Formats: sequence, structure tokens, C-alpha cells
Amino acid sequence: MPASYTDTYYSRTLAADERFPPLAGRLSADACVVGGGLAGITAALELARRGRQVVLLEGRRIAWGASGRNGGFVSPGYATGLGAIEKLAGRDAAASLYRLSVEGVRIVADNIRDLDIAEAGPVPGILAAIRYDGAAGLQAYRDRMERDFARPLRFMPREEVRSLLLSAKYHQALYDADSFHFHPLNYARALVRELQRLGGVVHEDSLVTGAELDGPRKVVTTAGGRVECGDVVFTGGGYTDSVCPALRRAFLPIATYILLTEPIRDRIADAIRTNAGIGDDRRAGDYYRVVGGERILWGGRITTRTSDPRDLAERLRREMVTTYPQLADVKVEIAWSGLMSYARHLMPQIGRLQPGVWYCTAFGGHGMNTTAIGGKVIAEAIVGDSDRYRLFEPFGLGWNGGPFGRVAAQLTYWTYQAMDAWRERKAA
Repeated sequence: MPASYTDTYYSRTLAADERFPPLAGRLSADACVVGGGLAGITAALELARRGRQVVLLEGRRIAWGASGRNGGFVSPGYATGLGAIEKLAGRDAAASLYRLSVEGVRIVADNIRDLDIAEAGPVPGILAAIRYDGAAGLQAYRDRMERDFARPLRFMPREEVRSLLLSAKYHQALYDADSFHFHPLNYARALVRELQRLGGVVHEDSLVTGAELDGPRKVVTTAGGRVECGDVVFTGGGYTDSVCPALRRAFLPIATYILLTEPIRDRIADAIRTNAGIGDDRRAGDYYRVVGGERILWGGRITTRTSDPRDLAERLRREMVTTYPQLADVKVEIAWSGLMSYARHLMPQIGRLQPGVWYCTAFGGHGMNTTAIGGKVIAEAIVGDSDRYRLFEPFGLGWNGGPFGRVAAQLTYWTYQAMDAWRERKAA
């Protein structure tokens, strides 16, 4: 039976819902990209722009996983901080990696502009708020971003923050006018249409069941056919299966959750008086935005469980109401989850397994910009334009720890939650 999209705000507001047929028979191409999320779509599109014949295989629907279910925030950075990156890669390499993440934001913005993807609905501005009194630290971070990366961020004192976010939880914030939020599923599908226009071949409902990777010509198989190619790119994310065991062992599938409120056009200003996307600084903190001018899309929480809790909507609603008690009577229309892929080092896993076999995955928590740059640097490497993918070599395919890795990740998250709560109590 053909796959369908999970019921989300994005699937309900698709601009177009054309289907792509399953792979049937034999194809020959320069490259085969396995995984139709934003990393795979971007890699395939960048290869097609460079004149390569590309086949994109997706096991379910285009952007079916985290790429089409996320919060829709497009901003620089990675799931881990710059300091942690410097410890593993060195200061110069960390700076280059951060500039790549800034480039990733620009890639998305340029695609929306150049391909006239109006249905992506970009809205400028991301507001990063803190839930404790930390003005000095925010100002120091702002100064470093301006000095080292020419990234203009505006510091917002408590009075200004609370005039926009009517909550006693927030203290100061940084406003990033160059970042934005958008409709990721409409964006992804528009990129696929451009890929097709350039001659790329796209197949949905085409789960890869086998791969012969050792010869000069690789063979990727599905239930309905096979693709022979020179290069294979694996981009499966949180739903990666065992076709490429080295990747399956190297990431942890982590779930995150999002709700959509009922229409509350006349109530939104009681709590939120900005069109910017909002996120806080806690580990797996809240992130939210107004969508369609009348609803709140609210995300938060992470867990290593891959099934949804029965009271998912109510758990998320409690998070929202804890921040904005004035929304206590607001109802949830739908809630959903998605699996992200996290490496233990919290950086993307981008590189080459062996000649002609590439991987581009583990974008959990910050995927909108990093999938863009990940797909681009892999395409550059395949055609010989650059070796920028090597910047990610310090962050390899280390073992995820198996079941012990999941337990450790969950315990770490609970520890961070306790630390966040303690810091907020001190600030109250």
C-alpha cells in the first residue's frame, strides 16, 4: 500500500501533492541518492545542477520524516555549541564549519528566491530567548558572532522581550534578522520539482533492500528494480535501516514533538506579539511560532522512545501553558512526532565510506541549514569541485552505544532538564 504523510500542519497545507512512482525495472545513472529528505534532495539537486544523471529513491514519501515535520526554523549553527566543536576540530576548523552553517541558511533562502517557492512562506526573524538573567553572556556571544563571523545579532533587554512575549519565564534575548522560519514540506517538494526539471529521476515507495558497493559500478536494489551507478549517497536520517550497517550503528534515533493549536486569531496577542520564530536556550527547549496568522505551532521535548506517548498533545499543551498561563483554555487540534538522527558527538555525519560511497546524515536538532550545506559539499566532492566535506572528518561514525547509548542519551537529557530547572528557580 502506498505510504501517506503523517497528519501534521504541513501535510494539511501542502501546495501540491503529486506522487512519484515506485522504481520498476533497471536504471543506470551517474549517482543514486538513497533517502528523500532535505539532505538527499539537496545532494541530488546539486548533482543535477552540475550535469550529473541522478536517481533519488525514497522509501515512503518525499520529506516524509523529520524534513517535513519539523519546527521550520532556518538559522546557523549545529546541535552542539561552537566550544564543543573547537575541542574536537580546533579553532580554525570550527570557524570554517560555522561559516558553512551560515552558508546553509543562505542556500535555503536563495533557493526560495531563485525558484520562486512562494508556498514555502518564509517569515524573517528568529528570537532566541533565555529563561534566566544572563545579559552579560548573551552580549558576549553577540559580540563574538559580529567579530568572528560578521553575523549581526541584536540584544534585547528584559523589558523589550516581555513586551513581545508576555511571559514571566523570559529574561533577555538575541534577535537574528537574517534567519527565518518557513514551510519545510512545501520547500522540499518544490526542490524535487526542480530536480525533475533538470532531468533527475525520483521514485517514492522505493525502500532500498540491498546494495552492492564494492565494485566500480554500484548496484542499489528495491522490491521493484535496481539502479546501477558510479556513486551512492546515503541520507536516511532517523529512519535509516540496516542496508548500510556502518550508518545504522552510528546514530541514535531521537523523537521530538510538535502541536498545533486550534484557531485563536483574537487570542494570540495575549501571549505572542511578534511574527518571529521563538526558541529558548534550554537543552531540547521549547520552539514555537505563529502560523497562518491564527494558530501556534509549538515544539519541544525529546526522548529516545520511538513510539508516541498516549497523552502527547496534553504533555505539549502543558509546556505551552506553563510558559503562557493566559492560554490555559486553548485546545490542541493535532500533535505529532518525528525521529531525528543524532550522533553522540551531536555533529552531522558527512563523508565517504569507501570509493563511490558517501553518507550525509545525523542532522538532528538543527537540520534545515545543515542538510543544505551537507548535500552541497557531498555533491561538490563527487564531481571534484571541492573537498569541503573533509571539515567533518573529526566527527566520524563512532558507535552509538546500542541500547546503552539510548539509555545514556535519555539520562543525559533528564540531567540537563534538572539543571535547566535549577537555573530557572534561581532566576525566579
